[in-house]
Amino acid sequence: MNWPAAQRNEPRGDSTVAAVLTWILPGAGHFYLGMPVFGLCAFLLVQGLYLLGLQLSDGMLFEYLEPDLQSTFAGVLTPEVGNLLGLVYHMKSYGFGIGHMRPWPDAMWIGCWLTACSGILNACLMVQAHSDARAPKNAIDPGFGRIARPVLAAWAVPGLGHWLQGRKLRAICFFALLVGMLLLGSWLADGANLSRERHFYYWAGQFLAGLPGLGLEVLFGHAPLTQDRAYADAGLDLACLAGLLNVLALMDVYAFGEKRALEPAAPSPSALAEPVASAP
Repeated sequence: MNWPAAQRNEPRGDSTVAAVLTWILPGAGHFYLGMPVFGLCAFLLVQGLYLLGLQLSDGMLFEYLEPDLQSTFAGVLTPEVGNLLGLVYHMKSYGFGIGHMRPWPDAMWIGCWLTACSGILNACLMVQAHSDARAPKNAIDPGFGRIARPVLAAWAVPGLGHWLQGRKLRAICFFALLVGMLLLGSWLADGANLSRERHFYYWAGQFLAGLPGLGLEVLFGHAPLTQDRAYADAGLDLACLAGLLNVLALMDVYAFGEKRALEPAAPSPSALAEPVASAP
């Protein structure tokens, strides 16, 4: 069917509305865009991760905070803020605990990773909803794999998103720089940066550098500190900066992927050579 030019270019919806709806309620942006199955699957996955994290950590995440840091907006600078519904439920149901210290659950750190991953995953769904809203109504869906998957990969391993997009030199540079900063910072801080209990907000920044931090935390993040390190503060800053710089890499992957997914396909040579039929 030949579509009128205006209809061919008409977007599915408002991209800002789709992204904000996804932030507030995972999957809602895709419901708004007329993609209910995708939206329902997204809701179940994102909220399922958060609820599993709450189960494993007994909702004690914000008990890590010192009393002077416990406030209404304590969660704003955490990865969990990417899943606003989950974070609000978490704060309403568990808050800052029962007012006195108690033992951490055995799987506390795993639960905290899952709630943080829920926020990151929903941020990737916001990216996808934003791009799906901009796509023409009659176009084939760009698909999660075309845009959001490289963004998620770029979070999981710095540089991996660029590698999937075929930009291999940039991928190697990002990986070497950011993972190198994370390793150096962890060494200087003697692994203190790897514990969310010790450095709640530094850990949140470092988390943006993805799975390399998880691997280091598994290996070194829960060892007792036996001595002061002269450059521990510098190590905390370096590891946190690695995560913050990876945000720039994520933005680059997203911008490149969306531009490539939404640009009109070039006509094939055979189509160009085909003669135009004259009107009767």
